[in-house]
Amino acid sequence: MSNRKEKDFLNLPFTGICTFGKYPICTDLDQLDADVAVIGVPNDMGTQWKSGARMGPRGIREGSTLYSFGLDGAYDIEKDIMYLGPDWKVVDCGDVDMVHGDLLQCMENTEEAIKKIVSKGAMPVILGGDHSITIPVGKGLAEAGPFHVIQIDAHLDWADHRSGQRYGHGSCIRRLSEMDHVDKIFQFGIRGISSSKKEDVDAAREYGSVILSPRQMRKMGIESVLEQIPAGERYFITIDIDGLDPSIAPATGTPSPGGLIYDEVNELLEGIAKRGQVIGFDMVEVAPPYDYAGMTGQVAARLTLDLMSFILKEREIVSATKTEKISL
Repeated sequence: MSNRKEKDFLNLPFTGICTFGKYPICTDLDQLDADVAVIGVPNDMGTQWKSGARMGPRGIREGSTLYSFGLDGAYDIEKDIMYLGPDWKVVDCGDVDMVHGDLLQCMENTEEAIKKIVSKGAMPVILGGDHSITIPVGKGLAEAGPFHVIQIDAHLDWADHRSGQRYGHGSCIRRLSEMDHVDKIFQFGIRGISSSKKEDVDAAREYGSVILSPRQMRKMGIESVLEQIPAGERYFITIDIDGLDPSIAPATGTPSPGGLIYDEVNELLEGIAKRGQVIGFDMVEVAPPYDYAGMTGQVAARLTLDLMSFILKEREIVSATKTEKISL
């Protein structure tokens, strides 16, 4: 028995409600008042092989509890920086409602949810779901545009259709390219045989897409990769977990050897956040049924928290700079 008169409230990872990062809940978007709104889209009706990404939001939330030791911020031992301080209001908005068997209605619900989040002035952070969810997410971000799209992925996702199906997870980036508020597209981590048909790659290059494989990125170095992206502009980032190597993120429907490692993606995301304004991002294709050790959910959660940290830290710097100028 402890002799301490006062006990700490630890809120350990295995206790309590499993929200993302153990952040507070806001399930009524009409009442949303936050800087960052995390929302799940548990839809995998766009998959072409292994299903299971519909459980992705739950898996990522589960993984995120490991990194939720209190809401007073997170200290980075390597950089000697505090991230995600208590001044930032982050909430978990639960999941978009899904209608089984009705892909279009699920997409309509997703688009409306993202529109509502944007209208409330919060940055949407979306947990998928397969990559087809990025289509309605992109539509819902219209009022936040124009913006560039930065994709981290093993696959180009530029198929026009498959037997008339235009809203699968292999068509999402092509659908984004057709939206008036989407400008340039940058596709990082693309690799491997069967990633795309040659005509899809030709169409992407004709659009002006910048396509780099992990090997090309390593030869160039992260700084040179970042220089491909216009500075000082707005970006939407879409992260397919299969952009990472399956040795560290195996639980996904279409894994591809030769992917990026965690440190490379972490450094890339930090550089993007410093380069311009990230208006939102998604994390897709985590498939918990294949995540036997829970590692994929944890990697996805960690990268999601990393990117949130980088984005909000840059906002802090900008705010402090403006305050300093006013005081002068």
